[in-house]
Formats: sequence, C-alpha cells, structure tokens
Amino acid sequence: MDAVVQDLSKKVVLITGAGRGLGKALALGFASRGAAIACLARSSNEIEAVAQEIEAGGGRAVAVTCDVTSLESLETAYKRVADELGGIDIVFVNAGVNNVRELIGEDDPELWRNTIDINLTGAYYTMRAAIPYLKARGGGKIITIGSGRGHRGDTTGSSYACSKAGLWMLVRVLAQELRPYKIAVNELVPGPVMTAMNAKFSKDKIDPIFIEGKEWVKEPEDILPIAYFIVSLPNDGPTAQTYSLMAREM
Repeated sequence: MDAVVQDLSKKVVLITGAGRGLGKALALGFASRGAAIACLARSSNEIEAVAQEIEAGGGRAVAVTCDVTSLESLETAYKRVADELGGIDIVFVNAGVNNVRELIGEDDPELWRNTIDINLTGAYYTMRAAIPYLKARGGGKIITIGSGRGHRGDTTGSSYACSKAGLWMLVRVLAQELRPYKIAVNELVPGPVMTAMNAKFSKDKIDPIFIEGKEWVKEPEDILPIAYFIVSLPNDGPTAQTYSLMAREM
C-alpha cells in the first residue's frame, strides 16, 4: 500500500489521543509522509514529546492540550491548529477509553457514562468542530477509530460496544451530510491492538480476543498501511465505509 500515498507535504493531519498507542503511531507515520501533524490530547507531556520527535526528524507538528468532552476546548484547539499550520485537511477521531469490563448490573454506572461521554459525545464534538475547517479546504477526510464490538456487541463492556455502535451510525449520517462538500467520513476498525489500554485485558485473560490464535493481535504501527490507503482515496470517493483489519468476521 505504500505506493498509494504520494506527497502529503501540503496536508495537515489532526489526531486526537495522539500521545500514545494508535494516535502516536498515526502521528509519526503521517509525519514520515510529509504531513504537518496536530497532536491533541489531555496529557500535555505525551503529545509534546510526540511533537518534539516529529520536529527532531525534520517535520512540522504542534501539540495542543484539549478535552474532547468539551466542544469549547476542541473549537479553541482547532483554531490554534489552523492558525499555526495553515488549515486542516484530515482528522483522525482516535481518543477513546475502555473502562468497563463487567456485566450490566455488576458495572459502575459512572464509568459507563464516562465511556459514552468520551467515545461517542467526544467523537461527535471532534467531528463537528472539524466541519468548517474541512469545508474551507474544499474537502477533506474524517476517519474514526471504530471497533468490531460496535458492529456485533459482546458480553461485558456494554458501554464500549454501545459507544462504538453509536459512532458507526454517526459516521454514516455525517457522511451523507458532508458528501456535497467532498468530505469523506469513514471508519477504521483495527481489531485488537497491543496498546496500554488493552494490555491489562491481554495479561489477565479478561478478553478472549487476545488468546493466542483467536485473532491477529497487532502493534499500533500495523494499522498504518490501511490508514495511508484510506487517506489516498479521493475526497469525493468512498464514504460511510468501514475498513477493517480484523482477522475474522465482525
């Protein structure tokens, strides 16, 4: 897939949750292709380290601390990114949590709500704030990080599954609304990835998806080829689609 991505030196890629895991891999990967990178997250130290790594390699990056559960925080962050980097072309809606892994009735209602607040409402805010900037560029892309659980559900982790199911519907609705503006909205489902968020589920055998031979368990960098491919597609091309790296049916 390397051949499908050419020069991204005139593109600005904004990534939420860019300080670790998938977000960090996306930031470093697209920086290596010449794009300017906006690293957004609540953890300022982490995103500043990622931005410094990009700049040390000759790239352009800005680290902006923000909270995706606050529309005002995101709107302020987007303005700063556009002012410093000249605009926004591609948005990765990546920030998320997976805090609840108990049966309904045995779970913590506050953590359940927090998962929805970050994974769904935060994604909605992230996408909403992006619209005027992408329209100003004459088109662009929004790519959400989805989950197979949002398509098929599973026991335990109801809040995560519900948040990702809602996000998938949001992708389909927004794709229809933004198609006239040549803004493609798609979902990338990475399948199980060894991130800090998932490490405890693998170590403690909480999630059977991490059992050896059950699935293709990836490192964060393994998602880059399909991310490059999605970005390489025309802005008026595929939209409201799911691109999956799961080894089995969702």
